[in-house]
Amino acid sequence: MSKAQFLQRRDGRVAALQYLYAWSINEPKNLADDLRVFFESCEAPREHYSFGEELIHGVIEHRDEIDSQIKALAHNWDFERIAKIDLAILRLAMFEMMHRKDIPPVVSINEAIDLSKQFSNADAKRFINGILDRLKGQLGRDARKADESDL
Repeated sequence: MSKAQFLQRRDGRVAALQYLYAWSINEPKNLADDLRVFFESCEAPREHYSFGEELIHGVIEHRDEIDSQIKALAHNWDFERIAKIDLAILRLAMFEMMHRKDIPPVVSINEAIDLSKQFSNADAKRFINGILDRLKGQLGRDARKADESDL
């Protein structure tokens, strides 16, 4: 992956996180209209964030499945008490790990930790890493490689 592609994916993850955070607080009545308005406010053209938009749709489509995984993996932690920004980071990373076989799980974990450093508090990275590490152990695939058979 080129540096430009890496940076575009990073921008996409940041945009997805920002959208999913806002979405978790106030779900829109019309997702398509809400996404249009959101991307109009972004610095780059909407096409630049195509990866992020894929992530947004994936997280929303699989929210129930992802949330049940979070509940199962967040030992001794009340789901309702998870900070909304941390929940958005977890949903994003878990969607990637569970449904984007073209992304090695360790990449999703590292990106989630970086997002937590940028957008959450200092303790969040340990909490997020713990949950994602437990999920990584349950995936049944090499955590350092993309699964090319699904591409």
